[in-house]
Amino acid sequence: QVQLVESGGGLAQPGGSLRLSCAASGSIFSILRMGWYRQAPGKQRELVARITSGGSTNYADSVKGRFTISRDNAKNTVYLQMNSLKPEDTAVYYCNGFTSSTIPPQDYWGQGTQVTVSS
Repeated sequence: QVQLVESGGGLAQPGGSLRLSCAASGSIFSILRMGWYRQAPGKQRELVARITSGGSTNYADSVKGRFTISRDNAKNTVYLQMNSLKPEDTAVYYCNGFTSSTIPPQDYWGQGTQVTVSS
């Protein structure tokens, strides 16, 4: 079983930066594909960025060039560096871990952390 705990959310001004962290318990972190999703009020949850166990990344078009996802397998932690924040980045951000290497495939979620971008 894996538990994911996000931290680092809060209030930022437009153009500012925040760094989210997601710490994972358990011994299978290194094989998990990790991702950050977000959900704004009245909208569906959407993918922000993902990073595979091998370090390959992909991003939503809306955050390309502004956000960077990274992982530290030694610390069982994934990060989301968010720069040049915009009001439309305001949402609850969720950490996700997924693997198809287990039977059945496992999909883990954190409890979410609020990010608010406002002047």
